Amino acid sequence: MKTNFKQIKEKIIEFILMLSSAATSITVVLIVFFLFIEGAGVFSKKPIDKGFLLAVNDSNPITKLEPSQIKDIFDQKITNWKELGGKDQAIVLFRTGDITDYYTDEELGANFEYFPEKINELVAKTPGIIAFFSDKYKSKDFKGRELDLDKISVFKFLSDEEWFPTAEPVAQMGVKPLIYGTLLVSFGAIVLALPIGLFAAIYLSEIAKKRTRNFLKPLIELLAGIPSVVYGFFGLVIIVPLIQSVFNLPVGETALAGSVVLAIMALPTIITISEDAMRNTPRAMKEASLALGASHWQTIYKVVIPYSASGITAGAILGIGRAIGETMAVLMVTGNAAVIPHTFLAPVRTIPATIAAELGEAANGGLHYEALFALGCILFVITFGINMLVEMVTNKQSHKKH
Repeated sequence: MKTNFKQIKEKIIEFILMLSSAATSITVVLIVFFLFIEGAGVFSKKPIDKGFLLAVNDSNPITKLEPSQIKDIFDQKITNWKELGGKDQAIVLFRTGDITDYYTDEELGANFEYFPEKINELVAKTPGIIAFFSDKYKSKDFKGRELDLDKISVFKFLSDEEWFPTAEPVAQMGVKPLIYGTLLVSFGAIVLALPIGLFAAIYLSEIAKKRTRNFLKPLIELLAGIPSVVYGFFGLVIIVPLIQSVFNLPVGETALAGSVVLAIMALPTIITISEDAMRNTPRAMKEASLALGASHWQTIYKVVIPYSASGITAGAILGIGRAIGETMAVLMVTGNAAVIPHTFLAPVRTIPATIAAELGEAANGGLHYEALFALGCILFVITFGINMLVEMVTNKQSHKKH
């Protein structure tokens, strides 16, 4: 009877564990699925707010414009249609609020009932006009011509160099500077954190005396619990002025500052997990190596590190994951400039910082909202790719050593 009860209890525990594992796996898959479904929505839309249109005079030969060209027109960098392959005519900009420059309140009507008619008339009589207005003001016999805007493509989204998702009349959806900024800051953090973290783990596990280890280990683990905003303040007060002073820069908020802060944040995770993995190396393996004539350092390099490679990889992946996905600390020290960086001493903006800064302002389900989810998809792919790369390199080195 007791045996049967014990077996039933074990089966129940086994079922609960299996259920917990399945629920976790399904949750992760659903989160990724939801992320990609929301992000893919941006590629089914045009880069103009829903319910608005761009129109030109019917005699204008221009039928299609790129978002960057439209931005330059409304920024008055392009002032003549011949610059775009059209007629030699000055471009006349028109937004809804400009209607009072052409018509009196009486002509528009007490309740703006003649608004569509007057816009129609203005577009028809102004050859060089480009008008941006709500489609509810488009009359049934509209004499102008709507400009054809392509839907946002994956290639344009990834390759364009300007990120102004709330720009009017047409959003600029170029994530290239954000990708470059993320990769640059993350690469700098990895280059700084991985060797320092590995050396510190080797010292704690193989060289430091017991009293030193017992003092340093809890101190390092404590660093992992410090909120990221505190690291951000530390970076802003200490690291940013230091970089500005050392390199004689106008501002210290740079990719280098972000890399240093992220490296500091990743170190506790890398050190703790790597040190635990090294400490689990069987004593017999170390003694056998020393008995064969290997030095202490040779034993560390040839025995301890290869044996604990999987643990070191786990620490590296978790540390790098924190570095790549960090938001607030990076937002505070990198300058938050959406431009392509050509050096570590230039201001940058990362994908996580962009999502954190802009998601609260984006209308649910709108173009900007879905573009931020698409950024999340890119961040997922970057993180997954870097993790796979670290795993492959570590496994390759481990096989070579064996």
